[in-house]
Amino acid sequence: MTAFVTGAAGFIGSHVVDHLLAAGTEVVALDDLSGGFADNVPGGAIFYEGTILDKTTLRRIFSEHKIDTVYHLAAYAAEGLSHFIRAFNYENNVVGSMNVMNEAIKAEVRCFVFTSSIAVYGASQTPMTESLLPAPEDPYGVAKYSVELDLAAAHHMFGMDYVIFRPHNVYGERQHIGDRYRNVIGIFMNQLMSGQPMTIFGDGTQSRAFSYIADVAPIIARAPDVPEALGQIFNVGADTATTLNELASRVAEAMGVPSEIRHLEARKEVLHAVADHSKVGRVFDYRAEHNLKQGLARMATWAKSVGPRKPTLFENIEVLRNLPPSWRT
Repeated sequence: MTAFVTGAAGFIGSHVVDHLLAAGTEVVALDDLSGGFADNVPGGAIFYEGTILDKTTLRRIFSEHKIDTVYHLAAYAAEGLSHFIRAFNYENNVVGSMNVMNEAIKAEVRCFVFTSSIAVYGASQTPMTESLLPAPEDPYGVAKYSVELDLAAAHHMFGMDYVIFRPHNVYGERQHIGDRYRNVIGIFMNQLMSGQPMTIFGDGTQSRAFSYIADVAPIIARAPDVPEALGQIFNVGADTATTLNELASRVAEAMGVPSEIRHLEARKEVLHAVADHSKVGRVFDYRAEHNLKQGLARMATWAKSVGPRKPTLFENIEVLRNLPPSWRT
């Protein structure tokens, strides 16, 4: 069998490739390296450098390889920044996804696995369960939900099976710690290695359940082979919520340095995000095995081995109104 993985040089995508290769699956990998790194792509995968916006590259991949399953993880996943880059967000996260779906439909793939996000739920819907009606509050969540809806439409019209995952706050080795707009644990570790205080928007009482990559990637990889999962949506991740203030202290402890926090002006964001995982637990016999202390220790060891990375600056902000000052320079 041959799997096509988009976003394969990125964080979650590269770990999914690991598990597919370990299971004996041939992997064709695609990434434009805008947020990932070529050395993230596991050896053994057939790698194409390119974007899901390039229809020619996608057609070439599907014509040269008999793709059996698609794992679509390519996205620009900066949820907070998406308010200020709406056109970029929808082009990459919706139009690009449709390009991949078109080729998958034409190739009559066995299953299309899509990583969505708990951003589709919006605010004030906790604990977040798959039965809730999504009400996204940011363009990133809107984009993810639109792809979910179109997968259902494609199944109705063409019979293409799919599985949708809504991961949340995933962290671990290979995360882009130089990205200033997303992945708070990576941001904290990068700041500490650069001799800077950890920055938190607002008072730090907002909470998230942080999910270690080893508890997420294996479930995504084996989804097409679980018959009960086909046509279903699953939250996947950790159960225990942690405030950002507590998280900062734990990250500093894992890095072996004193905790220093600088609070910035609050930005508009969901204050508390906790998802229910009873459905994925039932269908996949799944339970997150790594607690926050264990996951942070492993990520800290990796982060110190690669060292700090220069924070990236998104250069094509479309709307400056209400943009947090720290994102301007």
